[in-house]
Amino acid sequence: MAATAQPQTGRQTVSPTAGPSGRLVALLAVACGMTVANLYYAQPLLSSLSAFFGIGTAAAGALITTTQIGYVAGMLFLVPLGDRVEKRRLVVLLLSVTTLALVVAGTAATFPVLLAASLVAGGTSVVAQILVPFAAGLAPDHARGRVVGRVMSGLLTGILLSRTLSSLVSQVAGWRVVYLGSAVLMAVLALALRSALPRHAPSTNMSYARLLRSTARLVRTHPVLVRRGLYQAAMFGAFSAFWTTVSFVLTGPEFHYSGFGVGMFALVGAAGAAVAPLAGHWADHGLVRPMTAAAFAVAALAFALAAIGRHDVILLAVAAVLIDMTVQTTLILGQHAIYRLDAGARARLNSVYIATFFAGGAFGSQAGSIAYHAYGWTGLTVLGAVLPVLALLYWATEHRATAAP
Repeated sequence: MAATAQPQTGRQTVSPTAGPSGRLVALLAVACGMTVANLYYAQPLLSSLSAFFGIGTAAAGALITTTQIGYVAGMLFLVPLGDRVEKRRLVVLLLSVTTLALVVAGTAATFPVLLAASLVAGGTSVVAQILVPFAAGLAPDHARGRVVGRVMSGLLTGILLSRTLSSLVSQVAGWRVVYLGSAVLMAVLALALRSALPRHAPSTNMSYARLLRSTARLVRTHPVLVRRGLYQAAMFGAFSAFWTTVSFVLTGPEFHYSGFGVGMFALVGAAGAAVAPLAGHWADHGLVRPMTAAAFAVAALAFALAAIGRHDVILLAVAAVLIDMTVQTTLILGQHAIYRLDAGARARLNSVYIATFFAGGAFGSQAGSIAYHAYGWTGLTVLGAVLPVLALLYWATEHRATAAP
């Protein structure tokens, strides 16, 4: 059964030719940013949590890993339901569970309770990855890239601003308010989306087990999905390596930034989200392949600039913006490419795509930490430059791979 949107629901409308209204697209962008931010709020809180619960820093760091494990599990087992269950109902249900999990986290008396609540919140925060294919399904073919680009700009902004917001709130009101405040935001967001989202019929009626098997089958039948996932894994790996380690540079003897100062530096990177609508425009005009290569090249150059800017915060800031812009560009171009593969399986396609590049991000974060502590900032920037260069070399085989059949 083909996916269809019912324009009668809520105050927002969906025109078959013009697509979703500007207000609905803006709401979807905000929703993506607010939900994905739940994955990153804890990063500036680890020292506070370590002191509060009387645990070591390594044990406190397990909170980040647990949240990410929950997110990956949600990508694999919840996001595919976006093709099986009416999307508005699924989104509201997941946000309701997220709200409850955050309340438990914000009132946790022991660290294991906080871990369990974070695992659940991480898993249900995949709402963002249901809303993106939702937006793609509402948009007409000629404007899909632009609509997805605008929605994805909200997601990247949420990633980049979450650390700054968490730092501010925790310093003023304590770490519990970070979780409880997010719980309130999730509840408000659930009500807003329930009112505004149009009904969107499921695109398949297959059983859940068959749905998961079909998700695995997509990997075998769509080489483009694997290729675009690996492209983005390299780019998100470079992105994660930079943002995981740049705080060491900023808080080191060269700049002496406080934790709050590092959070404010992240605001600079948020400017990279501005490229999302432009990337969507490029995708709509058939420039996916050349602009992908251009993004790889610019990302490699950005890390060269970061190496030069080791003693200059302005150059570091410029490098941060370029890195974020290129990651955002390849993300939008990749989603535009995979959403064209099968209109009835967009949620499952997105599940594979996002899970693949988040794995790349986990690798980049770990490898970046190792490279920095072993070889300093020079080692980190070499790693960061190598990843997009490898993607560019892989990109060079794209024409031959598609021409071979």
